[in-house]
Parts: sequence; structure tokens; C-alpha cells
Amino acid sequence: MSEERRKRQQERMDDESNRDKKKRLLLYVAILLLLAGVFLASRYYRNHKYDSFAKCLASRQAKMYGLYWCPHCAEQKQLFGDAFHYVPYVECAVGPPGSGPMAQVCQAAGVKLFPSWQFGAAPPKEGKLSLEELSAKTGCSLP
Repeated sequence: MSEERRKRQQERMDDESNRDKKKRLLLYVAILLLLAGVFLASRYYRNHKYDSFAKCLASRQAKMYGLYWCPHCAEQKQLFGDAFHYVPYVECAVGPPGSGPMAQVCQAAGVKLFPSWQFGAAPPKEGKLSLEELSAKTGCSLP
């Protein structure tokens, strides 16, 4: 085999090898993009799956009274994830934690313990409620 022929054959083999490497790289990139898409979609769903439920609570005049420093209020908010911003929420703390004064609207509603939920004109129900309890009280369906 002539030297020229060997060089051409080697170049062809190198070209094929480079094409295979490029194909493999594209496959890895495609798989990585697919996995990233699945992760982001599941994260979005997990954080926003209660959006419609929270909006329904708002439409049914359900309202949560809480304190920014109250651990039970924080637990209640966490049940909703990012959807909590749709829930009508009344902050009752006026001063620093444990200072005593409450917002006038909370005093007028008769709220004494936190969190408290008010459904329409009914008196507030005290304590953390499960999403199932909120659903039963308002008729809003859970996802």
C-alpha cells in the first residue's frame, strides 16, 4: 500500500471517529437537556400545584390571620408552597415578636390564637388546618 493511500485511509478513519464523537456528544447533551427539563417541570409543578386551590380559597372568602414570627403560621404557609401568595393573609403583628400589640383588623375579628382561619362571616377557627380540612370547609377541591 502506498504511503499516500495509507494517509487517506487514516484521514477517513479519523473523520469517522470524530463524527462518532460528535454524535455521542450531541446525544449526551440531548439527554442532559431532557433531564434538566424534567427536573424543572417537576419542580414547577411541586411549587405551584396548589395555585388553583389557593385561588379558590380566596374566591370563597377564606382568610388566614397570622404572625410573621409564629412557627405554626410558618408551617401553615409551607403547606401551600409558592401558592400561598394567593391566599388572603392578614398579618397581625404590629411590633417585635412577643410585644403584645396586634393589628386593629385582627382585634376586630376576635383573633386570639395563631394561625386562625375565617370563612366568610363566621367567627375565626383557631389552629393550623390541614389542606383537607380547608377543602372541606370551603368546598374547594385539592389537586
